[in-house]
Amino acid sequence: MNVHSEEPNKILVRWVLHLDMDAFYAAVEELDHPEYRGKPLVVGADPKGGKGRGVVATANYAARKFGIHSALPISQAYRLCPHAIFVPGRPPRYSEISRQVMKILSDFSPQKQQISIDEAFLDISQTANGFGGPQALAEKLKARIRTEIGLTASVGLAGNMFVAKVASDLHKPDGLTICSTGQEKEFLAPLPIKKLWGVGPKTEEKLRAFGCATIGDLAKYPQDFLIKKFGKWGAHLWELAHGLDHRPVTDGGPRKSISQEHTWDEDVAEAKIVEQRLWKIADDLSRYMRAEKIKGRVLTLKIRLEGFLTYTRRQTLSARTNDAGQMREAALKLFHNFERQGKRVRLIGINMSDFGSQQGEQLQLFAPTGQQNQKDKIAQILDQVREKYGDEAAQRASLVGEKSHHFLGSEELVQRGNPPEAE
Repeated sequence: MNVHSEEPNKILVRWVLHLDMDAFYAAVEELDHPEYRGKPLVVGADPKGGKGRGVVATANYAARKFGIHSALPISQAYRLCPHAIFVPGRPPRYSEISRQVMKILSDFSPQKQQISIDEAFLDISQTANGFGGPQALAEKLKARIRTEIGLTASVGLAGNMFVAKVASDLHKPDGLTICSTGQEKEFLAPLPIKKLWGVGPKTEEKLRAFGCATIGDLAKYPQDFLIKKFGKWGAHLWELAHGLDHRPVTDGGPRKSISQEHTWDEDVAEAKIVEQRLWKIADDLSRYMRAEKIKGRVLTLKIRLEGFLTYTRRQTLSARTNDAGQMREAALKLFHNFERQGKRVRLIGINMSDFGSQQGEQLQLFAPTGQQNQKDKIAQILDQVREKYGDEAAQRASLVGEKSHHFLGSEELVQRGNPPEAE
C-alpha cells in the first residue's frame, strides 16, 4: 500500500475511489481453472501455432513478463511465449463476475460510475466515515472482493477521478495508492507523460519533441502556450498535468453497443463460410445479450476485404431483439447485398446498438408470442448447459466445429463515460 499524504485517513472535501480488477479475464480463468495458476496465460484468439490472426484480450502477470499485453497480435504473443496457455474468452462468465463486483461496490457508496467491465469509480466523500475513513473503506472493499469472489483488485484514492485512476495503476496487482487533495501536482510530476488520461502515441511524440518526458515537465508550461500548440486539447492537458479534474462521479448510462468479430487465418472467397461464421457470431451475441438482459434495434455489419479495405452496412430492425435468428437474418441480408467485386473476405463482424429501455417495451401487434417464448426457453436451456459443462457442450448442428471468439475490446475497453481522447 502506497500513501502520498501525511494524514491518509483525514476526511477531506472530496474522496474519489477508482477500482481496477487485476488482469480480469485471465484472473477469472484462473479462478475457474486452478491448474492455470502460476503459468503464463493468454486470453484471446487461437494462436494456431503462431499463424493466428486475432489479438490478445488480456494476459496474466506471468505472461506479461514475456512482453505480452492486451491488443498484441496473437501470433506475436505466441512467438514471445509459445509455452503459454492460450484460451478463448468467455464473455458471459466475465459479465457474471463483473456484476458481482459492481454489487459489492454499491454497498460502499451510491455514487458509482462503471466505465468498463472491470473498472468503476466511487465517490466516497459522504460514506467514508462510516467505514473508518477512506483508507479503511478501500481496504474493506478489496477484502470483500477477495473473500467473496476470489479475485484481487487495485485501488486508487484521490480528490478527483483522473488522479484516482492514475493512482490505481501504479502498484498492480492488489495495490492501494492514496493521493490526498492538494498533493496532486507533486504526485503526478515524476510520472511518464503517457500516464495522462487520453494521451495517445502521436500526442506523446509531440510532447516529447519539446522536452516533456514527464507530467511534471508539461506542468511547467503556461496554459496559453499549450493552447497555441494543441488548441482546446492543450487547455485540457494543462489541467490534467496540474491534477485538476472537476467531473462528478455519475452513472455514465447503459452500454451503447456490443460487438464481435472474426478474422480468418487465410482470406476466404466462399460465401457459405462467411454465412456460417455470421451465424456463430449472432449466436454468441445473442447469448451475451440475454445474460445482460439487453436487446438492440440497430445491427451493423463490418466487412474487411483482402487488402484491408473495411466497410460497414447498417440496418434498423422493426423491434429490439436479442434473438440469434433475427440478427443472423439481418446480417445475411446486408452481406448478400454488399458488392465485394470478387474480393476475398478477411474479417466479418456484427455490432448491436440502440438498446433503449427494456422496461415497458411495446410488443409487436402481430408478434408470434408463443413461438418466440419457445425460442426463448430453448435459448435459456442452451445457456444453462453451456454454463455448467462449457461452451462446446451444446451447439446448433450447423455450428459444430465453430469456436466462439471473445467480444470486441480487451478488459480495459471503456464502455461508458469515455474520456476525451487524443491521437
